Amino acid sequence: MELVLQIAQITTAVLLIILIMVQQRGTALGSAFGGSEGGGVYSTRRGIQKKMFASTIILAALFIILAIASLAV
Repeated sequence: MELVLQIAQITTAVLLIILIMVQQRGTALGSAFGGSEGGGVYSTRRGIQKKMFASTIILAALFIILAIASLAV
């Protein structure tokens, strides 16, 4: 049981990292330090971006659940 939880948690972590890295950002790193060259443009998620965002949230929740479950075992 422990091995199955560990493999599931590692797989979830890798998929979560991939989804986070693939997602597009609306602003660059400079905006975190006060730069506003982007003009404050807001874009809505559509199509595949929306599905990737939802998948990221689901995988993050699954990762937390697996982490708690591995502590209980």
